[in-house]
Amino acid sequence: MKKNIFLAAALLFSLSAQAQIFDIIKSAVKDKTGVDLNVPVKNNGTATPTKTTPTASGSNNSSANLGNLTSGQISSGLKEALSMGVTDGVKKLAVTDGFFKNEAVKILMPEKLRKIDTTLRSIGMGSLADEGVKLLNRAAEDAVTEAAPIFANAITSMTITDAKNILLGSNNAATNYLQGKTQTQLFNAFQPKVKASLGKVGADTLWKNLISKYNTFTGQAVTTDLNEYVTTETINGVFKMVADKESGIRNTPAMRTTSILQKVFGAQDGR
Repeated sequence: MKKNIFLAAALLFSLSAQAQIFDIIKSAVKDKTGVDLNVPVKNNGTATPTKTTPTASGSNNSSANLGNLTSGQISSGLKEALSMGVTDGVKKLAVTDGFFKNEAVKILMPEKLRKIDTTLRSIGMGSLADEGVKLLNRAAEDAVTEAAPIFANAITSMTITDAKNILLGSNNAATNYLQGKTQTQLFNAFQPKVKASLGKVGADTLWKNLISKYNTFTGQAVTTDLNEYVTTETINGVFKMVADKESGIRNTPAMRTTSILQKVFGAQDGR
């Protein structure tokens, strides 16, 4: 009798353990694939989907999160926000001191040449080093207007799916989209413009002089591609300005200065 009781208890424990293991497997399947094995299966072999809720990061693109917004409104709102960011950003950067006196985007001495800066200052030539940095920023200020038509094309080509993903994305999702679409085009367009701008403001001549003096003083042979460096830093500065504008529109209702921005990003507030 005791033996039978022991066997029955062992069987119950085994069944309970198997059930727990099966629950763990079902949970793992749901986490990895989204398929809930607890949901009844339809005749066609597919599981009936369960209703999902948006995550904290807004990664779920459920239409329920978009309120009564139409796809056209979402697209228009995102395009307007990006257009404003680009227009404002380029306008602020494409003026004297637009880069040079904006600490968020100011182009500094290239890392490879910072030892030149230190050396020049140590021998009383700090003003020459300062002028070199200022002229790098002047070249960027002169070249940055090349961005506008490239950005405009990328914004126009935004799809409805792009717009929905961007709206429910992170604070800089629109900027990331724009960067992915335009980075290569911007570099190719900026590089010859930056080269011309470096010559226009006298930065190329000054920097050749700076590097020559350093090499003569130290006996080294330092070189750097200023054109590539300033091109890259100019592009980074533009995207920084666009990202700041996007974050402001998303998080500050007062910055939603048109009805479509208020409607689209107001819906985002409630998700």
